[in-house]
Amino acid sequence: MDSILSCFKDKVGEVVLPGDVFSLDLSDVENNTVKSEKIICGPGLRRNGDEILVSKSGILRHRSPNLYWIDSQQKRYVPAKGESVIGVVTAKSGDSFKVDVGGSELASLSYLAFEGATKRNRPNVQVGDLVYSQFAIANKDMEPELVCIDSCGRANGMGVFGADGLLFKVSLGLVRRLLSPQSEIIKDLEKLFPFEMVVGLNGRVWVKANGIQKTLIVANLLESCENMTPQQRQALFKRVAEGSL
Repeated sequence: MDSILSCFKDKVGEVVLPGDVFSLDLSDVENNTVKSEKIICGPGLRRNGDEILVSKSGILRHRSPNLYWIDSQQKRYVPAKGESVIGVVTAKSGDSFKVDVGGSELASLSYLAFEGATKRNRPNVQVGDLVYSQFAIANKDMEPELVCIDSCGRANGMGVFGADGLLFKVSLGLVRRLLSPQSEIIKDLEKLFPFEMVVGLNGRVWVKANGIQKTLIVANLLESCENMTPQQRQALFKRVAEGSL
């Protein structure tokens, strides 16, 4: 895998296209000239035997130690196991709820998939509610299934939320930037005024500030950050802080 790793490192920051292949020279493996090293494939990359295929266009990104993914402006969401998303409850169906997560089909959410829920103590979930949950099952052969508890049975921030506030949609690339541990966009926004925010990997963002006007300002600023450079973003935020917008 070392030869693939070196190819990846050479391509980090460059544009790759669907159909590009990173392959391992098997003769190097037989001669023990290649050291096996694990590579974690993120969104846009797919492993096929000794090859790694690019499945969507974008810029190749890297995070230590060996995580690689394709950063693109994709808006269509494809469910993946373990990802946390914001969904809208659309219907009650027997012992489960149908939830719209922006994918090609509705996901199911069992009423037992909430902290403390039992057959007698059912959660208070209504059609139209927003739920923050994660995928327990997500593959092309089965119906997507959501849960609002972690592996220890705790809610850990998941469940029904958003009695007030504003829900809007952004690209998946901007979502990953907002969710990064040291997000410059979030740090700059926090300097303007306090607000609450929930970000789902399906491209949905919920925000709530002190009043409707400030909530709309936060939402508009986040949408504006899509294609801005850091300098342009800081200049815009400065104008908002000075009250010139």
